[in-house]
Amino acid sequence: MMPALRVIAPGLLTTVQDAGRPHAIASGVPPGGAMDRFAHAAGNMLVANDRGAASLECTLRGPHLEAERSCLVAITGADLEPRVNGAQAPMWTAVELHAGDVLTFAGRRSGARAYLAVAGGVVADRWLGSMSTNLMVGRGGMHGRALIQGDIIMVGEAASRAAPERALPDDMRPTYGDHALHALAGPHAARLLPESRQSLFAAQFQVSPDSNRMGYRLEGALLEAPGDELLSFGLIAGAVQLPSGGKPILLMADHQTAGGYPVVAVVASASIPIAAQLAPGDELRFVETTVERALEMRASQREALDSLTT
Repeated sequence: MMPALRVIAPGLLTTVQDAGRPHAIASGVPPGGAMDRFAHAAGNMLVANDRGAASLECTLRGPHLEAERSCLVAITGADLEPRVNGAQAPMWTAVELHAGDVLTFAGRRSGARAYLAVAGGVVADRWLGSMSTNLMVGRGGMHGRALIQGDIIMVGEAASRAAPERALPDDMRPTYGDHALHALAGPHAARLLPESRQSLFAAQFQVSPDSNRMGYRLEGALLEAPGDELLSFGLIAGAVQLPSGGKPILLMADHQTAGGYPVVAVVASASIPIAAQLAPGDELRFVETTVERALEMRASQREALDSLTT
């Protein structure tokens, strides 16, 4: 373990995230981990890390970092206009930093969450087998909190050496500008009144300011799904819950493990990276799809990541 980066300014919300704690869901622990799993995995693979290694998730406004020593990094996900020593740095590309180099983010141009992977993988506090930061309970990551000024980002020993300027081609990157989320009818879709089902897959919704890593509250058409109360059941990221007020909630990485609101739709896993890049005020729509199409989309993303292993 060795120091790699010093935090000069932490950004709005920068946390350590990895692949999360899916194994702990049965114990009532939210899975957590990177919101945009594709960008997180791609960044790691560009610097020859295991795809599930810990990296930094930078939300809306990125941090100001200084390299403590030479290290290879990759920035993926949202375009927060990364710069090295004031010069624009490429996205989705392995970039060599030298001791004293300064990495900054000039401002948000698109997306909501950028990922900074460092060769060797970020090393931080581990809780229940994961280094992901759980802000609610203050565990994992950098002592259970977001980064602050003066923090030192530690990394492990790189298992292999990736070539600088290695990049993921443009046509293999997610189309973050298209806010259409492919979704399947949920287990309680039959409860929806006909006009509500039509609205679910036709209307535009807006991400409410009252949204976070646990879930997005959506403003827009009010949906109705009358029926008897439900016993609590297991939940997954991408589930679209419908509380009694009629405003749907899209569950994200830090979602609760069980709940009793009807689930009227489930966003395909391949569309979760798009959802992860939405910020409060952004609009989205659900596009009804089939299991076969959802599997095709997931396979395409897997092929894009697998291309980085060759």
